[in-house]
Amino acid sequence: MPFARTVAVTLAGLALAGLAHAAQPQRGAKDEARAREVIRASFKEKGQAGLDRLEQDEVQAACSRTPGQGPLPAAAAKKLVAAQQATLAYPADGKLMGDWKKGEQIAQSGVGKQFSDDPAKPSGGNCYACHRLSKQEVSFGTLGPSLYQYGKVRGQGEAMQRYTYAKIFNPQAFTACSTMPRFGHHAILTEEQIKDLVALLLDPASPVNQ
Repeated sequence: MPFARTVAVTLAGLALAGLAHAAQPQRGAKDEARAREVIRASFKEKGQAGLDRLEQDEVQAACSRTPGQGPLPAAAAKKLVAAQQATLAYPADGKLMGDWKKGEQIAQSGVGKQFSDDPAKPSGGNCYACHRLSKQEVSFGTLGPSLYQYGKVRGQGEAMQRYTYAKIFNPQAFTACSTMPRFGHHAILTEEQIKDLVALLLDPASPVNQ
């Protein structure tokens, strides 16, 4: 193939690739809007699962990115974390640790917020679905890091208690687009339940720290 023709074909290919790349955001936006329409049309309210669950807040919207978009830009992630830091709320009584035995029950329970669950009953944290916490429980997920010996390694000081409470309350205040639920921010768990989980993680007598 003559050199000039080769160059022309190459430039044409690059131009087409550029046009295709430029069209991706517009196509992606249309596909996203269509997907939302389909989901909303097929979702039926039942029990405590209402249509409000289809509405995203600013964190969910920012973190609902397609693989083609890549990770959240560093500046946007920093802004998101700062905004979520402002939502943190600590117990008025100043106490951050409860009963680790109750915390273990909460960590084991996956009940709560589903249409078939009784909204009058307390929700569980379902912590074992993503974390290892104790050596006695052999059924655990690995989506999140192991929390075994969490307090034994980090200590049980006030600063660690505050960090642990806040991390459970709203993990987005520390890591943008974390897959961990915002248990306190979304009122999935009560203040007392979060205290019990803090105790589970930090109390020296807890199976987590044995």
